[in-house]
Amino acid sequence: MSLTTPAATFCQSNTALISQSLIQRCSQIAMLPAVAVRIIGLVEDPDSKMEELVEVISQDPAIAVRLLKLVNSPYYGMSGRISTIKLAIMLLGLGTVKNIAIAASLVKQLRGGQIGPDFDVSALWTHSITVATAAMMLARQTAAISPDEAFLGGLLHDIGIMVEIQACGPNFVRVIQMLTADDQLTFRMAEEEVIGASHEAIGSAWCEAMNFPRSLQLAAGYHHRPLEVDVEDRQLPALIHIADVLAAGIGLGYTRTVETKSVDPGLLHSLTLTEAHLKTVTTALPDAIREVQSLLCD
Repeated sequence: MSLTTPAATFCQSNTALISQSLIQRCSQIAMLPAVAVRIIGLVEDPDSKMEELVEVISQDPAIAVRLLKLVNSPYYGMSGRISTIKLAIMLLGLGTVKNIAIAASLVKQLRGGQIGPDFDVSALWTHSITVATAAMMLARQTAAISPDEAFLGGLLHDIGIMVEIQACGPNFVRVIQMLTADDQLTFRMAEEEVIGASHEAIGSAWCEAMNFPRSLQLAAGYHHRPLEVDVEDRQLPALIHIADVLAAGIGLGYTRTVETKSVDPGLLHSLTLTEAHLKTVTTALPDAIREVQSLLCD
């Protein structure tokens, strides 16, 4: 992956940039192609027409193929009988369509690429898929959050790091070097010292710039500290935080970002989850991840 993109120039020369200025600039980085942005806009627009969505999806073979692959998978029991985009959308639902559009777009950027000796971009993607899958499984254990929203929250929770990779290449390498040298240093501490803002702040700003729902902005911005979110807005950040901890526990992907090995009992209680739920999800998670990757990423 190139570290000399035009967007990187503003981060290369001065690590003492004012945090808010940095966040505003990072929020302008285009992580999603225009077709994915258009699909998201149509899904979110209650006045949009099905024909518009079908037309846009048909313009991107990667997304169209993933939709058909998913709807014809054993999970839906259609046995290869669905061959049109319109019927696939109707059967999958708009939330799943949005998830596929974002996943298909992000995987193109995160299919590998070594950044320094201690960080591989594909490991970050593996972690994101793991958190997304764990969040979706946890959501199915509680009525508080829809599985589609939970999956998307997990997929995007570390989007701030993805933006940093594009926008702050050499300084991002320095962050990784600091973390390698000091195992007591948290990812956010290193980011704030070198870059001037954490991936939470950058990720939240990026989600806001994309006009994503407030719940996703908060999930990206507070997944390491959900207790700082007002109770009425805490559910998704709390769920993503728990999924993040579970993902680190099974050791898949890049887990250096996760700051704790345990889950606050109060967060579990707020989502009507129990330790038994966590054990159930953790046991089933590796197989579920493989299924998600085969449907959305291969």
